Amino acid sequence: MVKKIAFLFPGQGSQSVGMGKDLYENFSAAKNVYDTADSVLGKSISTICFEGPEEDLKQTVNTQPAIVTTSIAALETLKSELNITPDYTAGHSLGEYCAMYTAGVMSLETTLKAIQKRAELMSETKGGSMAAILNASEEQLKAGLEEGSKVGYVDVANYNSPAQVVITGDSEAVKAAGDYMLANGVRRVVPLAVSGAFHSKFMEKAGEEFASFVSSLELNNAKLPVITNVDAKETTNAEDFRVKMPKQISSSVYWTQTIQKMTEEGVDTFIEIGPGKVLAGLNKKIAPEASVYNIFDKASLEATIAALKEQMAGV
Repeated sequence: MVKKIAFLFPGQGSQSVGMGKDLYENFSAAKNVYDTADSVLGKSISTICFEGPEEDLKQTVNTQPAIVTTSIAALETLKSELNITPDYTAGHSLGEYCAMYTAGVMSLETTLKAIQKRAELMSETKGGSMAAILNASEEQLKAGLEEGSKVGYVDVANYNSPAQVVITGDSEAVKAAGDYMLANGVRRVVPLAVSGAFHSKFMEKAGEEFASFVSSLELNNAKLPVITNVDAKETTNAEDFRVKMPKQISSSVYWTQTIQKMTEEGVDTFIEIGPGKVLAGLNKKIAPEASVYNIFDKASLEATIAALKEQMAGV
């Protein structure tokens, strides 16, 4: 039997040309989301998702609304095919906007407008870099950050899993930290192809401008808890979201702690909704005992629904 279910939504890097196309072609619930997005955003986000080109899809100003649209289209398709309500929801970085939508914090139109503004502000911020650090101990990470800090600003962007942390900051400092860790027993450091130092103090100005934008948005109290990136805590109050949304742009993403929080609360089934399988892979490192499903196309939707029906029936 299912104890508790959480819906998870992926972030930047999960996109691929063609995402959502077969959901759009087979389910009116998905088509309605894409059609609304095209109208609200004033550009054919559906064409960018389905046909690319990849260069367009990779631009932050398109990537973020494209992933949010695809994830919400998959969510609405699931809801149209199965009567299911999660106990918790969370999203990785931009995926948090899908989580807030799921919890009723924002309407579809407001969610799309918010993510478009966020993407525009983040894409305007240049400079800095990011790198993924694989299989580093806490001691190795701390020593690497201290070494990098001698050169310039460096911080943790994402606590993705016990085996993966992403660092961010001044390019020279990120490189120095990574080089130090490689020289001191860390197996792999992977520079990331990003337009800037996301989730760092480089993004503070973008966050301040976004706070001004968010101040006028219509936000509701959440109908179910959203575990937020900035603190891995349950959030339901509308005004708390208004504070956390701008802060999230420059704050670390506490994803490992988010999943741990939900498992502590009894969640044993996670459904990743949206393009790719990035979060499912991270989940295997954070909560290996939990069941994890993906919904990103028609086949994965049908497989997940069949599995969930079996669980719900106690089979």
